[in-house]
Amino acid sequence: MEKLEKLYEGKAKQLYATDDPEILWVEYKNTATAGDGEKKEDFTGKGRLNNLITTIIFDLLKARGIDSHLVKRVNDTAQLVRKIDMFPLEIVLRNTAAGHFCSRLGVEEGLPLKEPVLEYFLKNDDLHDPFVNDDDLVALGVCTREDLAEIAPLARKINEALIDIFAKIDVKLVDFKIEMGRASDGTLLLADEITPDSCRLWDQRDHSGKVEHLDKDLFRRGLGSIIPAYEEIESRLTELAKSEGIEVA
Repeated sequence: MEKLEKLYEGKAKQLYATDDPEILWVEYKNTATAGDGEKKEDFTGKGRLNNLITTIIFDLLKARGIDSHLVKRVNDTAQLVRKIDMFPLEIVLRNTAAGHFCSRLGVEEGLPLKEPVLEYFLKNDDLHDPFVNDDDLVALGVCTREDLAEIAPLARKINEALIDIFAKIDVKLVDFKIEMGRASDGTLLLADEITPDSCRLWDQRDHSGKVEHLDKDLFRRGLGSIIPAYEEIESRLTELAKSEGIEVA
């Protein structure tokens, strides 16, 4: 597969065309950003780790009946994905109160939620990805009621699967954001990435109850380098994948 012209560059990834019009080349960057890009730093090895972590998680989800746009990982920092029509939408699932949820609603971080909270944020850098509801999305033509009737249950299914996956490696899945899109045949697919950039992951291995971040909050809050935490997540996920008969190349 040949990598051709660059189509898009975001905060954490670059997207390229390939010699197959139905396949795109995703290149993961070493850059970490926070605060709508106001805080920015490069971490050697971050792109490699996030590429591998996403590949493993998508493979684990596929084994649980959840398909994504992933075709395969092609090298340390790149993967091939199906070209799909993306919804300009961040889909957030929250299992424990943290981050923006706490500041918006005045609740204490770490509060267990009585049930998972599904939220939508419009992908718009100029507006700082505003929170939107179902009516907003339909009124703006971002998606239809029929789309939402598929997106919501798939998001909750992904949440249940990820809770199980991370619990198996002694990690609490606090919250996460994902993206979705439709393939050329109309199938709704999980897309983009699932990494410690896009999840809040709290280590539970020592059973102390103390919050030990294994995610980008280390960078957001100036708590130290993200690389050891990302390496720990990658190592545990690799071990889990192998135990489930999934090959990690």
